[in-house]
Amino acid sequence: MNEDVENRLDAAIGLSHDPRMVTGGIEGAGDALTGGIVARQFEPRAGEAHEGGHGGDCLNCGAPLTGPYCNQCGQPAHVHRRLGAFWHDLVHGLLHLDGKIWRTLPLLAWRPGALTRRYIDGERARFVSPMALFLFSVFLMVSVFHWVGAPFHPQPGMIHNGRVLKGPALDAEVGRAERDVAVLEAGRARAVAAHADVRSIDAKLADARQDRDELRAGASIARRLGSGNVNIRTGMPMADRALDGVKRNPQLAFYQMQTNAYKFSWALIPISLPFIWLMFFWRRDLTMFDHAVFATYSLSAMTLLVVVLSLLAAIGAPGPLVRLSLFLVPPVHMYRQLRGAYRLSRWGGLWRTLLLLIFALASALLFFLLLLALGATG
Repeated sequence: MNEDVENRLDAAIGLSHDPRMVTGGIEGAGDALTGGIVARQFEPRAGEAHEGGHGGDCLNCGAPLTGPYCNQCGQPAHVHRRLGAFWHDLVHGLLHLDGKIWRTLPLLAWRPGALTRRYIDGERARFVSPMALFLFSVFLMVSVFHWVGAPFHPQPGMIHNGRVLKGPALDAEVGRAERDVAVLEAGRARAVAAHADVRSIDAKLADARQDRDELRAGASIARRLGSGNVNIRTGMPMADRALDGVKRNPQLAFYQMQTNAYKFSWALIPISLPFIWLMFFWRRDLTMFDHAVFATYSLSAMTLLVVVLSLLAAIGAPGPLVRLSLFLVPPVHMYRQLRGAYRLSRWGGLWRTLLLLIFALASALLFFLLLLALGATG
């Protein structure tokens, strides 16, 4: 990014970081609108002509008008003084409802490779630019999280007898195992008093005690993970200081990471670029600009997918369906985008998709370490 773009990004993103705007529905709406304002700073205004009379002089700079916009300062030839038009301009400016968004989103969902390729090749006035779409999708995701929460909230747990046990279910299973042991111990005491054979009871009691001890240990670890009472060391002083801060005040640490996550979400783009370049380093027809467009549209699609799944979960969509979609949709989308954007064969798209999934995990880990570093220094 050049200095002017960086300054605009920092100034615009700063609008959304008042601590009073972290939670709540109204604050979520504010985040969404802020996202539209930020995105608008990066969106070219070509192809958005309003209907209106031409001719005469520009009311702003006085230059002769030859079309719907002044060719000197860019002001529309037609200016209005109606309240309804004022609100139309607000919605139009924030959400690009002139048609760009409706031309961009269907392609991003079903033909992401074609969208990426057409934008790279120069067809740009028709579509929302990658950076504008990415910034708005991030702010939209944050606002949706404020309103309805994330698609699912994993809890610490354990696998026992082929089942994943978490939270109350895990505690209930521990209670059941303890009752089984108590019943068997009482039965053994009665058998001993009656001078009966206790070998079969002893075998069952040994299994029950082992089962109980495993569940107790698993529940203890789950509680420690849930409370943050785990002594994890990375060997990196800055990261370890950040982890200590999480243990001391997990609520503050979570707030800082949440704030930094979407304030610095744009860092995912430069983090991803070297990995994408590695998949095509021998192709001289590709530039880092091509990879940046690919990465930004891909990140936008994944962010919007999380938004959709969050809304579906909020209205009662089955949890397994939401999780399955979160697991299956990204690789399919990556495959389609890779093939269309880089004009690959099926095999070329397939092996690069597998590699890109690994690179995506590596990028996410690096981004997490960046958030830890920011937490340690902030």
